[in-house]
Amino acid sequence: MLKLHRVSKTLITSAAFAVAAQSLVAAPTRVGDFALLDSDGEFHQLSRYGDKEALVLMAFDASCASMQAQLEQFSELQAAWQDRDVAFGVINSGPNSDLAAARSAKESSMIEMPLWLDDGQLVTRTLGLTKAGEVAIVDPSRLNELYTGGMSAVSASLEAQLQGEESAVVAEVKGCDLAFPTLDSLAASAPDYATEVAPIIIEQCATCHREGGIGPFAMDSHLMLQGWSPMIREVLLTKRMPPMQVDPSIGHFSNARYLPVEQLETLVSWIDAGAPRGAAALDPLSDIEFPDPKSWQLGEPDYIVKAPAMEIPATGVLDYINVDIDLPFEEDKWVKSVQFIAGDQTVLHHLLTYVTAPNENFTGGESSSSAIGGRFLEGYAPGKADAMTFPEDTGVLIPAGHKLSMQFHYTTNGKATVDETVLGLYLYDEPPKHENFTQPVATIFRIPPFAKDHNVKAAYTFKEDVVITGLRAHMHYRGKDMKFTAETPDGKMTDLLSVPNYSYAWQPTFQLEDPMRLPAGTKVHVTGSFDNSEQNPANPDPSKELTFGLQSWDEMFIGYWTYHEATPSN
Repeated sequence: MLKLHRVSKTLITSAAFAVAAQSLVAAPTRVGDFALLDSDGEFHQLSRYGDKEALVLMAFDASCASMQAQLEQFSELQAAWQDRDVAFGVINSGPNSDLAAARSAKESSMIEMPLWLDDGQLVTRTLGLTKAGEVAIVDPSRLNELYTGGMSAVSASLEAQLQGEESAVVAEVKGCDLAFPTLDSLAASAPDYATEVAPIIIEQCATCHREGGIGPFAMDSHLMLQGWSPMIREVLLTKRMPPMQVDPSIGHFSNARYLPVEQLETLVSWIDAGAPRGAAALDPLSDIEFPDPKSWQLGEPDYIVKAPAMEIPATGVLDYINVDIDLPFEEDKWVKSVQFIAGDQTVLHHLLTYVTAPNENFTGGESSSSAIGGRFLEGYAPGKADAMTFPEDTGVLIPAGHKLSMQFHYTTNGKATVDETVLGLYLYDEPPKHENFTQPVATIFRIPPFAKDHNVKAAYTFKEDVVITGLRAHMHYRGKDMKFTAETPDGKMTDLLSVPNYSYAWQPTFQLEDPMRLPAGTKVHVTGSFDNSEQNPANPDPSKELTFGLQSWDEMFIGYWTYHEATPSN
């Protein structure tokens, strides 16, 4: 059967193709933006292909007997069109669409190109793909679907797109039917708001999306959720929210904001059903009680550091502000946990805190391309407002007589304000076994104007046995991705963390659930790339050549490795 829901009934003729197809006047359908990781860990977002004339996607299901022949046909199409500003991708669209299924397909030599992983089949369903081997042609600039059908008519449709026409040949698809067991079940009976949807919002979203939170709107009622549902659907399908930047197939982290596929399916299916209120008398979101964001999450700290009041003007560019704060400690102290409470989080872009000697002239932090190591205490950044506890039996030493050196970065927002940030220190009663250190790994770079995928790498060699406990990626607005890899002296390479879709708005230190011991001589690598193109929506000026700089519209490339020295027992 031909798919007629995207085309009119006006027939046109086409003698150019000897295929069992009909020529129809196409009506482009808006599909909205979406993003998928592939089996190699690369991030693909539809709108990021805006420099291409079209993106051609094929549905893949390893269980379909005709899949190999369809893959060969698709590869021939890709070879014919790849030099004409047309991009291609294969979506793992079957019910088993996870990484394990993709790796199995590659190991069986069924497919060589990476598979785009559509966990939950939500992108496949959004594109209207119903058969293995079916193809969708999408306009990345307008986020419109131009064609859905068999491969024999793809070239005709692409030619029409390149010529600015809105017509295409639609060809029959002879592949296997795709099964959507979970989505079909959810479509038949929409998830219940009170018992299925609201609990997910409370667990995953409402901590930030509340009155006084860092989210742009409060999810405090069904009405608010329903009103924002189109935006919620988009940020879920583009993986902007929750702010899960981490590739879940590499490493495991106690504070990564993963959204289980079952919850994703529930939320999107509920939105697609019209975000119904349901029959429950009470609205669970209206009864949520959150602690005061200005309160101490771990109880009253052992010592509170009050930073000087900072007067922030309404407009202008502010230099970094370095402040030394004396401490009254006459004996060594060990810090177990830290919490920052920003005075005005709307202007405090980030804050770094170091332990420094009495006469040390602090000019480090992120004020140089090499950064500094040593006794980094902790930092505040967007999305990193919770109290932070160091790994078990690990802490930061504050030697007697030492001070704190704090580096503030403010951005103006059109309203004059005063920031009075405080820092709570929770101390050990007895010294822990290990001292916590942070090693920045950075390099110099030069990013050309309009460079879409500019690669950068840096490395550092540990001279002693260490245990890695946390990792943090830091770039600015052009940051695209970053990966952390350890190369042990025997030559073995192990990926510890991959951030395939870096966001400047979220810079947590990812805490390894299982800290990794590295022998002396291990070389750690930080690799990544910048997107200085017009397709990067965060890019303030793609025409600018970039090097290291302090302001957000400049750039940095620093991978932070948090560790402690290893002992024979660990």
